[in-house]
Amino acid sequence: MSREQLAVNSEEFNFSFLISHFSFLVPPSSFPINLQWFSDEDNDEDAPGKTFEPTDTKLKRLRDEGQVAKSQELTGAVGLLLPAIVLLVLAPSMLRTCVEMVKFFFLRATELDPTKDGTIAGNFLIYFIRLVWPIMLVAVISAVISNMAQIGGWLFTTKPITPNFSRALPKFGQYFKRIFSTEGLFNLGKSLVKIVIIGTIAFLFIRADIEKLVNLQKSDVYTSLTFVAGIAIRMIIVVAFLLIIISIVDFLFQRNRFRERHKMTLRELKEERKQAEADPMIQSRIRSRFRDLLKQNIITTVPQADVVVTNPTHLAVALRYDAGSMPGPMVVAIGEDDLAARIRKIAQDNEVPLVENKPLAWALYRETEVGQIVPITHWNAVALVLKKVWYLNERRRKKTAA
Repeated sequence: MSREQLAVNSEEFNFSFLISHFSFLVPPSSFPINLQWFSDEDNDEDAPGKTFEPTDTKLKRLRDEGQVAKSQELTGAVGLLLPAIVLLVLAPSMLRTCVEMVKFFFLRATELDPTKDGTIAGNFLIYFIRLVWPIMLVAVISAVISNMAQIGGWLFTTKPITPNFSRALPKFGQYFKRIFSTEGLFNLGKSLVKIVIIGTIAFLFIRADIEKLVNLQKSDVYTSLTFVAGIAIRMIIVVAFLLIIISIVDFLFQRNRFRERHKMTLRELKEERKQAEADPMIQSRIRSRFRDLLKQNIITTVPQADVVVTNPTHLAVALRYDAGSMPGPMVVAIGEDDLAARIRKIAQDNEVPLVENKPLAWALYRETEVGQIVPITHWNAVALVLKKVWYLNERRRKKTAA
């Protein structure tokens, strides 16, 4: 192919041109790796639009699925510190138990046959439990408590261990991205700090007792064992305390990354709001249907009302109160626009008083439904209205009687 044939205009040079002219360089059968393996669909924490903090509803759903913010470093550090303290406290009794066990088996070495006599296995199990159970118990309790403290209580779910075959195919791109991500660099730095801490503490403890360690070759086995064990257990406790400090920082980092990873887009917020609260269009239809049904009952309920609170033209709320059978005034009819006009017409035809009170009418329209008792916060305002109505009714009755 000549140079003139390869020359193309810069405006016509595109990806299709490369595919058409250089596809012979990579035969289809010579590249068996599927490039979809390198996709990073699950790691979308930095996706555009995710700028809203996760809501309580989403955090609860994630918690039910077993996704919570916690630090394994904190669990490991506490699980190292508390058993080490127990080991330090119980070391003398555990050493006596070990000596007793060794004496027991050595004294009976010529009497018992391990292949025929079950006494050896039974006694070994008893000694083993006596030595191990305090440390195991404290380790389990520390692991449970440290996890519960991080996630805010007890959580048991099988969703994290539910088989998901869609994740069986590795996505190398996701791993590569995580290695060089903020979390990956933080974990690398955390590991290096732990190595430095452990190495420094070991160096300081050994250097402080280097002369005694050198002279242990002149001491008996018991003295040498207890001295080395003492250095080791003190070293473990100091390292565990320092690791707890690192793990607290790690927990704060993991909690922040967890919230960043599960931030929401505006669309997700709207979808969640629609699920938590019914679709506004559906609510409007239900309200419209309810009002249509209400029109069939206002002919009987409005005449029984004591007063109709109006806006004065847009809203109408009919109230009834019977001190003997009701804990408070009840809404017996409510409506706006055409329905409000119909309620006012029925009230006028049946001599039910109309009282104009815009704030009260709007409050009752927004906060109550037909058949509900008026909220206590509005009782004072309703009481003034009813008192005024009853006063006018009493004056009218006296005038009629006269």
